[in-house]
Amino acid sequence: MSLSPRVSPMLALLMSFSSLAATPVPDNNAAQELQIAFMPDIHFHDIYASFRDGAFAGLPDGVSGKHATIRTMAAQLQSTRLFNENYFALLAALDDAAARGVKLIALPGDFSDDGQPLHIRGLAAILQHYSQTYGMQFFAAPGNHDPVRPFSRPAGKSDYLGAGGYPQPIYSPGSAACSAKLPAVQSHTPLRTICSDEVKELGYQEIMAQLAPFGFQPQPDYLYWETPYSSYSELNYNVKLAGEQAAYSRRQYEICRQGTGGRYKQPGYSQCSSVPDSSYLVEPVEGVWLLAIDANVYIPQADGKGYAGAGNAGYNRMFSHKTQVTDWIAQVVQRAAQAGKTLIAFSHYPMTEFYNGQSDAIAAQFGADSFQLARRPADSVTNLLAATGLKLHIGGHMHFNDTGISKSADGKVLVNVQAPSLAAYVPAYKLVSIKPQHKVAVQTVVLEDVPRYNELFVHYQQEHDTLTKQGAPLWNKAILTAKNYREFTNWHLRELTRQRFLPQDWPAPLREALLALDGRQMLLLSQWQNLPPLAQLPAELATMQQSPNWQQALKAADTLARDAGFTLQQFAGWSGFDLALDFYRLRNAGSLALHDISPQRLAQYQLLTRVLAAKAATDSSGFARQFGGVFQLLQAFSHGENDMHFMLDLSNGSLSGLSQ
Repeated sequence: MSLSPRVSPMLALLMSFSSLAATPVPDNNAAQELQIAFMPDIHFHDIYASFRDGAFAGLPDGVSGKHATIRTMAAQLQSTRLFNENYFALLAALDDAAARGVKLIALPGDFSDDGQPLHIRGLAAILQHYSQTYGMQFFAAPGNHDPVRPFSRPAGKSDYLGAGGYPQPIYSPGSAACSAKLPAVQSHTPLRTICSDEVKELGYQEIMAQLAPFGFQPQPDYLYWETPYSSYSELNYNVKLAGEQAAYSRRQYEICRQGTGGRYKQPGYSQCSSVPDSSYLVEPVEGVWLLAIDANVYIPQADGKGYAGAGNAGYNRMFSHKTQVTDWIAQVVQRAAQAGKTLIAFSHYPMTEFYNGQSDAIAAQFGADSFQLARRPADSVTNLLAATGLKLHIGGHMHFNDTGISKSADGKVLVNVQAPSLAAYVPAYKLVSIKPQHKVAVQTVVLEDVPRYNELFVHYQQEHDTLTKQGAPLWNKAILTAKNYREFTNWHLRELTRQRFLPQDWPAPLREALLALDGRQMLLLSQWQNLPPLAQLPAELATMQQSPNWQQALKAADTLARDAGFTLQQFAGWSGFDLALDFYRLRNAGSLALHDISPQRLAQYQLLTRVLAAKAATDSSGFARQFGGVFQLLQAFSHGENDMHFMLDLSNGSLSGLSQ
């Protein structure tokens, strides 16, 4: 299916009011600074949850005195998110926000990890506690993990941590694991499958009901609240009317396999059905509008059996399959400009490219299906989003720290801020401060130290002991020596790179050559004439070292290193795996990763980037071209738009850096 979006007549009409939407109206309340914290991708898992049906008691925890309901460390280290320690990270982030006096907290999707009843219940209790204790207001927008599909369905996991350090399968009734009454899902665990409704995946209706006070329903202290389906306006607003129109039954739309149904339906559309949409607009304080966009698009499957997941759809499918919401966004932008409101949008999915303009280079280097490129918004879609007049959007989904800027054909500027995840490297959240004269400051708050982050380590030690006895694949136990939470997430990324990213993302010849070399050998081989093909390089490396050409290349490499102020031995201080890990550090965290990579190594990377780029055109082996591509991408990841602390002028979209 083509990604070229179709512009609806309503959106085209609203976009034509360019001068109106682009001209800010003076705001008499702008002098009062307001802070809003954005915390996407919490992936909350209640590690001390109680199964109401008593199906699973959890693991006795001598540190907390509670029973732990957690996933295995093995599962965590092959996932792009942590499942367990992010529980403590959420508490630390909310405590940090409370200490700063922040009252408004936005949760741009994946606030749960698959929307299970026990986790949604636990999240609601935490949010309610912080609301009552600190006067915080929370505003949630759903991600592809909450809900996983529009409606509830059986589910479960095979890798909870059970007795004796073994994986414990827990599934809900109706799942294959429970229906077949299988003794165990995984052959390497002696524990029988537990069946409990506590681990089913809830749909919109249940999640919106349980989290109603956190943006999904109008509250008495909101100054204004609406949905794309409301029939009132700011002029006749009252909370009773809003509550009536916020009913789940009123927040449905028709989606077809080919596109949006209802009044947008085209001849030939099929597989049509009604699904919920939880988008809303709220004015929590005078003069500020928060636009919570539900950008989940669940397209009906061709076989008529349910819906495809929303993870790779994002805004590429919003204009074609959720047109009523994109029309509403443009309308809200216009109304905000007319009323002099500061409008900030947030949703789970990115609105701009998130690889510093390197998506095409990544596709060429690693393949079009690699590196989650399916989640990249098409340029045409980004242009349409900018054309709505929206100025600032905070997204998540990628677990990246990034700032993207897009300009529409008529000069409108959209700034997309990718907020990091609390459940991944580098753990952080974004703090937006509204300033006078239509400016906002965006600050990245890193969680270095998280109280209790190592509370579960005793359970992981038992898991590791059990895996050792079984002779099963092991994770690196050194992660349990992490001195703080940031270091723990660094270890998480290290193991993720080793176990998942390198095997899945990197072509075998490049990966094997990378893991066979250190920095000294890479610089030396850059000076070698007539290298063997990249696929043969690891096997021939020992023979090459006995060749006279080795000494010649060694001398040339030594000269290059010394001219740059280094020794060859310093290049030998890092391996190909270290390079790969730094590659992912910079890809995920941008400038936040510079804390973990020495300036000396970065300078050595820059030297290799220049040398290999000069050799690539005449390289027949593939070494200079393939390794040069890796180094060029690494440089691009570290030189994007300011992603740490900057000021955004909403009147013209300009960014200026601020000291951290």
